[in-house]
Amino acid sequence: MCSGRVDLSFVLRAFVKGKDGVFIGGCYLNECHYVTDGNHLAMSMVQLGRKLLAQIGLNPERLRMEQLSAAEGSRFAEVMNNFAKKVKELGPLGEGEGMTQNELKHKLETVQKLVPYLKLVGRERLRVRFNTEEEYNTFFESDEFKRLFDELIIDKLAISQIASILVRKPLSIGDISKHLGFTPEEVSRHLNRSYRHGLVRYDERQQCYTLAQGGRAGNLD
Repeated sequence: MCSGRVDLSFVLRAFVKGKDGVFIGGCYLNECHYVTDGNHLAMSMVQLGRKLLAQIGLNPERLRMEQLSAAEGSRFAEVMNNFAKKVKELGPLGEGEGMTQNELKHKLETVQKLVPYLKLVGRERLRVRFNTEEEYNTFFESDEFKRLFDELIIDKLAISQIASILVRKPLSIGDISKHLGFTPEEVSRHLNRSYRHGLVRYDERQQCYTLAQGGRAGNLD
């Protein structure tokens, strides 16, 4: 199967099901076996996926892609042994990062809900094509990508996280801040945006924010 058919949702599903690491092997860049150059799509997907893992507090080294040839059996074995060793060093998913299982599940499910949106912005704003892995690494570490990531994804992810915990019960800004590790100022900014979009409302009696009637976690349009 072409590595370009490995969807971000597949990767996230593996982590949700408790896998400690995900490895993707693809053809060498510019040597795709198909006309789609799917390995370029996979390279971008993995780079974005690693950024998302880091954003929710998971070690991005749990997701890895390597360019390999079917004739490189010895190298494949070496790469897989190294990856398995690295994942073992990182420890069980979530536990190695100091998260409870509930925190881990909540964070991963929040990102999962954003996948359709991520595919859309990926096609329109984040799709890039380079000739080497080094060029991909350089772009995804650049100020240009950071600006796009902040502009297109950070706010959406934060609002989705807030909406997901408000599904359970109304919370104050301070409570939300403690739950998610955001500053009160960040929570206030995201809540103001959510309020404008009709996603949350403020309950004067309880002095808490709650999910608006008809709203739902992940409804970010």
